[in-house]
Amino acid sequence: MGILSYFPVAGIIGPRQSGKTTLIKMIIRKKPEQMIYLDLENPADMNKFTDPLLFLTEHSDKTVCIDEIQIMPELFSILRPVIDADRRPGRFVILGSASPHLIKDASETLAGRIAYLELSGFSLLEVGNENLDRLWIRGGFPDAYLAPDKNLWYRWVENFVRTYIERDLPMLGLQVGPRLLRNLWSMLAHNHGNIINYSNLARSLDLTSATISRYLYFLEHAFLIRLMQPYHSNVKKRLVKSPKIYLRDTGILHYLLNITDREELAGHPVLGSSWEGFVIEQILQISGNRMEAVFYKSHQGAECDLVLLRSSRPVCAVEIKYSAAPRLTRGNKQAFGDIGAKFNFVITPRSDDYPLDSNTRVCDLWTFLTRYLPEITEN
Repeated sequence: MGILSYFPVAGIIGPRQSGKTTLIKMIIRKKPEQMIYLDLENPADMNKFTDPLLFLTEHSDKTVCIDEIQIMPELFSILRPVIDADRRPGRFVILGSASPHLIKDASETLAGRIAYLELSGFSLLEVGNENLDRLWIRGGFPDAYLAPDKNLWYRWVENFVRTYIERDLPMLGLQVGPRLLRNLWSMLAHNHGNIINYSNLARSLDLTSATISRYLYFLEHAFLIRLMQPYHSNVKKRLVKSPKIYLRDTGILHYLLNITDREELAGHPVLGSSWEGFVIEQILQISGNRMEAVFYKSHQGAECDLVLLRSSRPVCAVEIKYSAAPRLTRGNKQAFGDIGAKFNFVITPRSDDYPLDSNTRVCDLWTFLTRYLPEITEN
């Protein structure tokens, strides 16, 4: 990891089971004498932090890797003076299943001392275009993707969801009954790819809109959902101001909707929005924090699924279509004109790469990720 060569602390964050521990253990195997690994879910390792300052001082000559740090957030205030006394690069690696915004004191205490790497499971570039359907149906969690059959995949996701509901989210501070949280998660699956309506969700669950907003904050910063904000490019237009909701992993989406294979998905109303969410996640996995992602929608009917911004300026506008021969609607064309990005694309599952008109190009997801996205992110 390049960030270890510059920052005193490297933070690897992402949902549980996304491969964080596997990645750091691979790194440790290359330098076993220089690194030490501690898992705070292991009572034996947790016991070593009875006096954390003493333990860290005794191992100041090694890179200390601390897994599941959200279990012990008070460590952040202890790490700060240790780091400030010796700001050598690569002193610590911390791994967590929640964003710094959700872990008490994490984002403020180590500011300027830490760089974060978000790990999101397998990407299409890792598994290959020939495995697109498998990745889309099962999602990117390694154990889910690699399950020998769909029944074992289903059982794995079932246990994953139950563990998050019953243990992980409550540990992060979301004190909600398991049945209510499961109902909320299922309702979000049915609203995947749509503008979120806090009032409707609140009414259905007999809660307030403020409570729904707080619950979604937890789900977002546990890397389970994405709230995509709208792009306000023209103050003269009446634009939608509420975010869109996506479940970040399509395997979890399909499980919650009881979809187990390609045939069931093909006949389900969520087909188009499932593909849309999958494409967005694949693009953002690769572009990372180099680009900001928003959508565009006006009350006059102009809409675009994804706008990539740099310094708040549109670089690329993307419409996502589940079709081998896509056609742009009048609203799509209007949106491209309103946005005024340098690049306009229509992304499909499988199609040739060709210009649709003088300003817009059609291609499949693989072509976009490998041929065009590198140019867009570096432009």
